[in-house]
Amino acid sequence: MGNADYANPVAIPPPQSFFKSLKYSLKETFFPDDPFRKFKNQTPSVKFVLGLQYFFPIFEWAPKYTLQFLKSDLISGITIASLAIPQGISYAKLANLPPILGLYSSFIPPLIYAMMGSSRDLAVGTVAVGSLLMASMLGRVVNYIENPNLYLHLAFTATFFAGILQASLGLFRLGFIVDFLSHATIVGFMGGAATVVCLQQLKSILGLEHFTHEADIVSVMRSVFSQTHQWRWESAVLGCCFIFFLLVTRYFSKRQPKFFWVSAMAPLASVILGSLLVYLTHAEKHGVQVIGKLKKGLNPPSVTNLVLVSPYMGTAIKTGLVTGIIALAEGIAVGRSFAMFKNYHIDGNKEMIAIGTMNIFGSFTSCYLTTGPFSRSAVNYNAGCKTAASNIVMAIAVMLTLLFLTPLFHFTPLVVLSAIIVSAMLGLIDYEAAIHLWKIDKFDFFVCFSAYVGVVFGSVEIGLVIAVAVSLLRVLLFIARPRTFLLGNIPNSTVYRNVEQYPNANHVPGILILEIDAPIYFANASYLRERITRWIDEEEDRIKASDQTSLQYVIIDMTAVGNIDTSGISMLEECKKTVDRRGLQLVLVNPGSEVMKKLNKSKFLDELGYKWVYLTVEEAVGACNFMLNSYKPNPMKDDSEGWNNA
Repeated sequence: MGNADYANPVAIPPPQSFFKSLKYSLKETFFPDDPFRKFKNQTPSVKFVLGLQYFFPIFEWAPKYTLQFLKSDLISGITIASLAIPQGISYAKLANLPPILGLYSSFIPPLIYAMMGSSRDLAVGTVAVGSLLMASMLGRVVNYIENPNLYLHLAFTATFFAGILQASLGLFRLGFIVDFLSHATIVGFMGGAATVVCLQQLKSILGLEHFTHEADIVSVMRSVFSQTHQWRWESAVLGCCFIFFLLVTRYFSKRQPKFFWVSAMAPLASVILGSLLVYLTHAEKHGVQVIGKLKKGLNPPSVTNLVLVSPYMGTAIKTGLVTGIIALAEGIAVGRSFAMFKNYHIDGNKEMIAIGTMNIFGSFTSCYLTTGPFSRSAVNYNAGCKTAASNIVMAIAVMLTLLFLTPLFHFTPLVVLSAIIVSAMLGLIDYEAAIHLWKIDKFDFFVCFSAYVGVVFGSVEIGLVIAVAVSLLRVLLFIARPRTFLLGNIPNSTVYRNVEQYPNANHVPGILILEIDAPIYFANASYLRERITRWIDEEEDRIKASDQTSLQYVIIDMTAVGNIDTSGISMLEECKKTVDRRGLQLVLVNPGSEVMKKLNKSKFLDELGYKWVYLTVEEAVGACNFMLNSYKPNPMKDDSEGWNNA
């Protein structure tokens, strides 16, 4: 076997300017989907049309709209309107806002989303978690009973800042920030928020007039059991009956998907039945609280009601930022889920712009925070919607309700609204997902559990902060403590694999083969240096105990090392000095292009010797074995002469 058999095939990429490299990194960070590719080589008029379609997707699908699409969207829109009306009223009460705001928020925002949204299935409206967050954060500063106007204006202002944040994230292509809310975080957070929402409905179910403004379970239960003498059995019985009815209809629709409309119509049916029951029995005189008068008419303007002065502006900004991020995460997650089912793509940044814009305009027209809730979108999807026009149909139905039907909700019992909220929230407590996390990844389960406990026993904000902090801690641990593996040869093959995963893999005599499974940065450079030294010590101890061939070569497989910084290069230099002092030779395998460029610029490859860099572990082992069989190397000196002689 000659020297040519082991010629070094690893190439150094051509030099690239700093600005070109920076441009590529920024492009991959902010424009991974390359939204401008369609604009290349187009006339100005075509570019204008494409730009219009980018920000207003309605101009893309409207020209291709058919009568068949209209039939499907009409059915879907009417179906989700039957769910949106009672849910809107319920969630507005949950946010401690006038019930009419729930209807206002189901009129203007869906119209804006239908023009700007890229999802065909997302049904826009208010959400329970966002309503709870707004009530919790604003309620600490302003009492909605003592100062309802200021509280209402702060809700509009928080919605405005939530919209500004959401639209800005989309315009500046910062959607990847939302990805820091992991699946485990969202499962735990949503489950905790749903639990708190359900507990807070005990106020209406038990007919209590005074209740705690805190959201944690301890405060809620203390408030409930300190007023046992004020419990109303009439309200409790009515609430339990409607919760049972709603859960049964949901169970039936899940078992028989073609009857999805049964579950969708159940909330509106509950409102009608509850209102009739109260009207006929005069239950409002026996402890059953009702909504009362709802004024007719469309959304009044509220742009002049925004609170842009201290000391309340800070509270509105903080509330808007927190609720905006949560609403954004939920809306995009729901949109992507249903897009995957129908095999089409939605642009996350365009969704942010659409959701942000509808919240900005919503804050100007007496609406509060809206996004794409899962329950309403699921009904829209099951009803067979074809385009975002189903939101327009829903908005028209809500408009007709605002103009003509609001007096009919006068006798709607609050306990029915609480039953609607409870039945919707129970679906958000995804215990099956938590069990799955426990089986697959205990750390993910810990993240989920931390978020749940933080929300239930602390507050919604505390739970969110804990969940994000634990998730970031895990990311930092992955970066700071990357995995390193000892590789061995699979018998009767030229394949080298992790000896822990493949116990039958054999150690190669005289050669230690390691694999680094992450980029090398300042955060993990010291750890990797110590870990490689430990591997060498352990291998030498194993060789002494088994009386095998002494260690001569240390091969590091860098296939998974996508990048390296100056601290990482210093780590490799120190590793080389360590192996040199022990009379060993360091060998690198398959460094990536970025790694090779930096190793070349730092002159590390000159110190190591280019011949000690190989494309595959097989080639590196073959070369080392060839050297072992030809002569005994002395890495303390330049052994190019020995190599040439061999």
